[in-house]
Amino acid sequence: MTAHIRPDLATIPAYVPGRDHPGATKLASNETTLGPLPAAAKAIAEAAELANRYPDNHASELRAALAEFLGVPVERVAAGCGSVALCQELVQITCGSPADEVVFAWRSFEAYPIVTQVGNATAVPVPLTPELTHDLDAMLAAVTERTRLVFVCNPNNPTGTAHGRAALERFLDAVPAHVLVVLDEAYFEYLRLTEDDHPDGVEIARDRPNVVVLRTFSKAYGLAGLRVGYAVGDPEVITALMKVHIPFSVNRVAQAAAIASLEARPELLDRTGALIAERDRVRAALVEAGYPVPPSEANFVWLALGERNVAFAEAAAAAGVLVRPYGTDGVRVTTGDPHENDQFLRFATDPAVRARFAG
Repeated sequence: MTAHIRPDLATIPAYVPGRDHPGATKLASNETTLGPLPAAAKAIAEAAELANRYPDNHASELRAALAEFLGVPVERVAAGCGSVALCQELVQITCGSPADEVVFAWRSFEAYPIVTQVGNATAVPVPLTPELTHDLDAMLAAVTERTRLVFVCNPNNPTGTAHGRAALERFLDAVPAHVLVVLDEAYFEYLRLTEDDHPDGVEIARDRPNVVVLRTFSKAYGLAGLRVGYAVGDPEVITALMKVHIPFSVNRVAQAAAIASLEARPELLDRTGALIAERDRVRAALVEAGYPVPPSEANFVWLALGERNVAFAEAAAAAGVLVRPYGTDGVRVTTGDPHENDQFLRFATDPAVRARFAG
């Protein structure tokens, strides 16, 4: 006789990471090809020498550094094992049964429906607009008396599209105050919207107690393998997050690397600027070749090829470049080093490939 397992877990899809293959150029996982900043690498080496000791369970030094960096009280900051762990913990603190609903755009971050079901809540996906942005009006209409949580991924993974501050504030002001809204800003460092409309979630959330912001060190900071993210929100929300936090899940090395990365912010901005230029170069070449590619505010571009998505990805893999297809929705291509992007563009703009997939 085997132990009883929740029967609904059989219906939860497994999280599917980007493909990897020895020798292939991997543009499938939204990783940065640049490693940790030099100061972070030094901090990693030093912290590894104390790996026999438990880390600070409350990540007090990291939270203090984040609070100073963001200009908020430390009581408004929580750390987590990547922002995806915080997503699951936010479901845990707001939902308690299938009667509770979680609203999110779809397609968006594929962990949202997973963490919702793991939290025993009901997912309410809302289709994107034809422009592949969050349909904020439709999401607002989907909010009911059963809604406990709303995820807004801005910029959106995997389409790269983003809303400006004005649109987000109109949406947030219309959401009932008892519904927690999560602004997932995993790609915040790549946003280049106009200054007047720049959607800085931390600023937006300052006077909105039902808004919490998620960010991560996995993308721009080059620490994906260490798993460290953070939440910024009302102290009551942060206190609740810390109650469901898995003890010691933000390890000692990750905390040290994150603190050192914050101190090296100017160097980070230099390399994110270079990546943004590469992203825009890749998109311009694809658009010129006839591919449908929306403007991106993340570290990737999105090709909406419909029924040809999987075939395009398989053809790219055969050419030595791994990209990420999402069924019939689209193909996500991470921005890599210039030579990696050139390899992808040689494939995508080849006349035979264009004839088959572009237009």
